Formats: sequence, C-alpha cells, structure tokens
Amino acid sequence: MHNKDLNILHDFNILYLEDDENLLKHTKDILEDFVNNIYAVKTITEALDILLNKKVDVIISDILLKNENGIDFLKHIKNKNINIPTILTTAHTDTQYLLDAIRLKVENYIIKPININELLNSLHDILLPIVQKKEIQKNNNVIKTISAITDGKQVAIIKYIINTLDNENLFIASYTDIMESFAISKPTLIKLFKELAEKNILVKVQHKTYRFNEQALDNI
Repeated sequence: MHNKDLNILHDFNILYLEDDENLLKHTKDILEDFVNNIYAVKTITEALDILLNKKVDVIISDILLKNENGIDFLKHIKNKNINIPTILTTAHTDTQYLLDAIRLKVENYIIKPININELLNSLHDILLPIVQKKEIQKNNNVIKTISAITDGKQVAIIKYIINTLDNENLFIASYTDIMESFAISKPTLIKLFKELAEKNILVKVQHKTYRFNEQALDNI
C-alpha cells in the first residue's frame, strides 16, 4: 500500500451498504479520512435513495443483508443502466456468490473481516484510471484551448482557468484576481476572455463565474 497515493481518493464519493451497524460505523469512520463523502446505509431502499440524489463513484456492498441480498441490489441497478464500480464484501466464500459477482463484472470481492488496507488498495485501483482519464482530458483541453488562441502569452492564464475548475466545470474569479496572480494587462485579459466567449469555450453564467464548455473544443 505504501507505493499507492491514497490522496487520489479525496475527490470521490462512496456508497457503503452494510446491515451490521457496528461494522458500518467502524468502516465509515475510517474511510471518512480518505474520501470526499461516504454515504453509509443499512438497507437497499436507503442505497437506492442515495443513488437517485447523490453523485456516487464507487459502491461497497455486503452480499447477505437482513432480508435482502447485495447481488440482487446490483442486478437491479444494472437493469436501470446504473453502472458504478462495485466492491462486494461477504463473510462467506460460497462459489455461487463468486460466480454471481463475476457475471456482474464486480471490480473486487473482499472476504470479511474487512482488511482496511485491502479495501483502500481496491478503491485506489478502481479510481486511479478515472483520475488518469481526467488528467489526460485536462491536458487535452489545455492543448485544444491554446490552439484556439493565437497569443502564446495567454497560455498561463488558460492553464490556470482549467486547473482551477470545480466539479461542475465552473471557474470563479474576477479580472483583478487573475491580474494579481499573473503579469498581464487588463485589456489583454479582456481580449482573451472575449475570444474564449466567442468560441463558446468559456460561458459567463453570472458575475465572476464562468462555465468551461468542453464540447466547444470538439469544433476547433
């Protein structure tokens, strides 16, 4: 585990379904230090409610729940075209459960008692490709955006915009904020924002708030 950067987990949300209240609380308390949000629930009904109302990046689910079954839960959400990477946990090594997990293309299958290091490693391995894909996309966005702007002096500003986008692709800053960080004149900065707006790359949504439109880059 020491070779893996667990800091990458900080931006992700986990849904944890476990009917053992003590285990649920114990694992939740540990994972809270590593992930963005952990939604810990005891029933499938609660889990479905979270999926409908929250952004979930990975599901951790026990198989044998009280009067319910984690395998059935996964089958149900996949039938609803909800495809979220999943780690199954179980106190049993029943071959049928393993076969069901394979058919559902579950990312991992952890035998209880849960080894936290194994769980964190598994989360890392699942989320690392997502992080890498985002980084590649971010770099592609920088390159495409630069190609849309003729003045090479504005490259640093473009990188700054893209690297400070929030999860909704929003960039929040005033001209003054940017000028305090970069040696750029206000007319040059206004020209840059105008060019990005004309190409529909940076769309102003309210005062000091802009949405970065990745789709516009495909037309460049």
